[in-house]
Amino acid sequence: MAEKQEQDLQKVKELVELMKDNDLVEIEIVEGDSRIHLKRPGADARLIQYQPMGGQIPMPSYPAPAAQASFPAAAATPPAVDSSLQIIKSPIVGTFYMAPSPDAAPFVKVGDQVNPETVVCIIEAMKVMNEIKAEMSGTVVEVCCKDGEAIEYGQALFKLRP
Repeated sequence: MAEKQEQDLQKVKELVELMKDNDLVEIEIVEGDSRIHLKRPGADARLIQYQPMGGQIPMPSYPAPAAQASFPAAAATPPAVDSSLQIIKSPIVGTFYMAPSPDAAPFVKVGDQVNPETVVCIIEAMKVMNEIKAEMSGTVVEVCCKDGEAIEYGQALFKLRP
């Protein structure tokens, strides 16, 4: 019985060292009916759950965390946002196209006036080309996507000055 406790204590010590070496906050290992859950106080709670299929608990090796790059304080400040601008957002997920074909002129460009019925781009979704209308009036001040870029629902496509 004392030998089993000695082995268990050794496993716990190895896990504690693993946690220290890899800057882990919490780790849980379940093997059959036995379960080891270790947690230490820390700022970010990363959880690794490991469930071996049998036999001994192998000790995985993790790469050392990458060094963080330091950036100047000026780069950390977000750019000023003009609250008077209106944003045309994507109504669907798909691929953004500025023009009806690769050799055609774009539907709109910076400086163009648009109205609610103006087609501003095409979004391809599941091999269907969907014309996107401005649905507002104004002057295009920024194109927020690149031609051929994959976009998400609600992503900004254009910024307009009313």
